[in-house]
Amino acid sequence: MQLDLSGKNALVCGASEGIGRASAIELAGLGARVTLLSRRAEALQALLADLPRPGGQKHDFIAVDVADGKALQQVLAEKTAGDTFHILVNNSGGPPAGRAIDADTAAFLHAYQQHLLANQILVQAVVPGMRKAGFGRIINIVSTSVYEPIAGLGVSNTTRAAVAGWAKTLSRELAAEGITVNNVLPGFTETARIAQIVKTQMEKTGKSEAEVRRDMLSHVPAGRFADPSEPAAMIAFLASPAAAYVNGQSIAVDGGRMHSI
Repeated sequence: MQLDLSGKNALVCGASEGIGRASAIELAGLGARVTLLSRRAEALQALLADLPRPGGQKHDFIAVDVADGKALQQVLAEKTAGDTFHILVNNSGGPPAGRAIDADTAAFLHAYQQHLLANQILVQAVVPGMRKAGFGRIINIVSTSVYEPIAGLGVSNTTRAAVAGWAKTLSRELAAEGITVNNVLPGFTETARIAQIVKTQMEKTGKSEAEVRRDMLSHVPAGRFADPSEPAAMIAFLASPAAAYVNGQSIAVDGGRMHSI
């Protein structure tokens, strides 16, 4: 199986922690030159020193808030002027928990800017280089809510579904140019996002952290939360030459939690 990413450049968003961080490590380990992107320069600098370099590749980072569209466009214009990115991992922290009916319209607008519109800016910046190279992998870290909306995550459910529809459309537009577009749908994963969801449930129900976690795990056939390295492994596969014919898919990495086929 051809998993070698030597000579490929990857741009990984939300790389300062969680699944984004784990994805950067996996891609670097397969030989890619990785550019990390998030708001937190100090965290990116620390990760930069720890990234694998099996081919002696030099990694880099960009500190920018993806919710700031103008700043994102500017920094990407500068970066893509000198670099071709063959792999893009779109990833950003999820919107706050809460019911859709209670959400202010501003919450939807902010979530769309941070996810859908930021993804569009990123894709438009890197696709010209992918076209010239005849190789492109666009991978969006989304959520199982694109298939089964999650109670209490109204803004997130809405936004994730929009991203999934956008990605499917792009996958059909770009496939003939050697560019694939896929979504990875993590289930319950040990990240800051899970900590946020657990805290919200504790406040809502009055249950302890252990009780909330036990309730959540009762819906997961695997009986545990995922380590971030597990969805990251799927992301790394989709980025590889071996996944050239996988396109337009939303692939769950959820321990069997979803009920749908």
